[in-house]
Amino acid sequence: MSNKLRIGIVGAGIQGVSNALFLQKKGFEVTLFDREEPGSHVASYGNAGHFSPYASLSLNRTDILADVPAMLLSSTGPLALKWNYVPKMIPWFIKFIMNTSKNKMMHTAKYMHQILNLALPAYDELFDEIDLEGLVESKGILYIWNDQDLKSRELEIKVREELGVKQQLVSKKEIHDLEPKIKPFYHAGVYYPYARHARNPRKILLKLFELFLKKNGKFEKKNIKNIEFKNEKPIFKTVLREYEFDKIVITCGAFSKKLTDNLGESIPLDTERGYHVHFKNCDNLLSRPVIFSNRGFGITPMEQGLRVVGTVEFGGLENPLSKSRIKNLINNAKYMLGDLPEHEDEWLGFRPTLPDFLPVMGPSKNYKNVFYCFGHHHLGWTLGPISGKIVSGMIAKENTNLNLDPYSSVRFS
Repeated sequence: MSNKLRIGIVGAGIQGVSNALFLQKKGFEVTLFDREEPGSHVASYGNAGHFSPYASLSLNRTDILADVPAMLLSSTGPLALKWNYVPKMIPWFIKFIMNTSKNKMMHTAKYMHQILNLALPAYDELFDEIDLEGLVESKGILYIWNDQDLKSRELEIKVREELGVKQQLVSKKEIHDLEPKIKPFYHAGVYYPYARHARNPRKILLKLFELFLKKNGKFEKKNIKNIEFKNEKPIFKTVLREYEFDKIVITCGAFSKKLTDNLGESIPLDTERGYHVHFKNCDNLLSRPVIFSNRGFGITPMEQGLRVVGTVEFGGLENPLSKSRIKNLINNAKYMLGDLPEHEDEWLGFRPTLPDFLPVMGPSKNYKNVFYCFGHHHLGWTLGPISGKIVSGMIAKENTNLNLDPYSSVRFS
């Protein structure tokens, strides 16, 4: 079919590229805009590389508030604040606290589960069209924990069980058999054999971007700061020219709020700052990603070495990288694996997070030709293709048996 409607997409990370590819499948003509080259040092480059379809339980949990003070005080803990940013985040925190009731927690888990269940098949639809060259490994993902905070672990297991998430509880011996090089500090864990991981997220993103270009997609390296309208049609203005589209999609991750604010819609999007470092030539120490739940960090074996990722830092988009968070990752990695060489590649990226830990997908409240696809917090990499598929279906006005209301931005107004 040829419905040669012209679509503009702002943001060329995994969300933007996935939206573009699924829109092309439906016969639309697509132009991608980004102020950086695709694959540059942003979230789609620096993430943990997990494809985690099991991860329906988010940070808005009934047990989280009791744990926050201890997390903040611990130098090995998963949570940190940039104190200069705290006043700006207070409204977000209040909304977040209101989303930690049992009902809200289960609502988020249910509607994360709905899309996570479809995440791997949506990836496979795109992977069928490129040569992956061993960039994705299917060895499962392993979570381990010590004997502290066992109630939190029980909560996770119970919620996933209620949702029908497949999980395999593992004993000390089974953890040792899976990953013999980890120091035996652990008490138990859970293994997700069907999960996968990326050997190099950047290379995968670039292969998908090249596929988009091969299918006559256009890319403009421009910073879109403003959207105007002519007879309801959205227009991107740059210094030199105007680009007019039938419909547009905003997929700028943590940077999306600047555009949605300009469109007169107040969406409480903020950023969880995440970090990574690499230990080169050590990827033989692990066979698969391992996450240490108590300290909120994980290690993924990648082409670049062992990528140690994690921590949640609330500090906005402007604050510099925190050396203490880098040190936290290095210490945690050594706690898990013992002696490691000097670390390399200190990286900071931004996870776009809403206080109810559901993404925003769907039309803007004020402009029917503007669509949103952002706010996937820790699961942006896992949810790129399924989100692109869902939003492209909305734009093509297709029927769906999914309940998409929970992802609408209208929930914040």
